[in-house]
Amino acid sequence: MDPIEKPSAEEISKMAQGHKANLSNPNTSAASKAHSRAELEKLGGEDAFYAKDGDPVSKNPDRVAGGLKAAINTPAESDHYVSQEGKEEAKEKLEAMK
Repeated sequence: MDPIEKPSAEEISKMAQGHKANLSNPNTSAASKAHSRAELEKLGGEDAFYAKDGDPVSKNPDRVAGGLKAAINTPAESDHYVSQEGKEEAKEKLEAMK
């Protein structure tokens, strides 16, 4: 990408994906994560992500509800532990969707 050219929606989305990956990587430093958070804000936050057709990514309500239900019903001994507080928050979000 030429430094003078404005990045395309796809390029912005790819940059944002890299910063999101850095934020979820347990091996990156706090300073690196702070930098990625700042860069994501500059890119437009969650609005920086685009689908392949160039439209902003919209969340499928059925998938969101499924994820919330999975969080609520995750057993304590699971590898994907969800705290009681997290389960309560998921219940509230699920109720708000109805």
